[in-house]
Amino acid sequence: MSYSKLFDNGFKERNKDHFASIVRVAMDDGVISEDEKAFLDRLARNLQINEHDYEQILLDYKSHPINPPHENTRRLERLYDLARMVNLDHINGESEVILLRKICLGLGFSSGVLTAVVEKALALVSEGVDLDDFVDAMMKKVD
Repeated sequence: MSYSKLFDNGFKERNKDHFASIVRVAMDDGVISEDEKAFLDRLARNLQINEHDYEQILLDYKSHPINPPHENTRRLERLYDLARMVNLDHINGESEVILLRKICLGLGFSSGVLTAVVEKALALVSEGVDLDDFVDAMMKKVD
């Protein structure tokens, strides 16, 4: 097997794991709303997740590990996706926020800044900021 195939497979697996993390947030209340489904469909296309893998992940999302990115920017991009999913569900309850905190720990955010990071992320997403503005604002929280 060539090096490029190894990298390609690893990249695809990380995308699947990231997608499974987002499905985990969406499924926390037991259902996927129409808005969440539309978001998951767009995200699956962007992450190059085929229909078969999409269906498998929906059935078995808990078996996928949360693979933390090494770069802060990549970690914040994943946090942005997760916070958007929570926001799409119009979450006011604590269960999705708790789940988002757990996933953030899995993404490599330290427990010392976790509450502030999650609150800031949810606030920025509810304001409708784009990815670039989100990353810029969040870099100040995680540094």
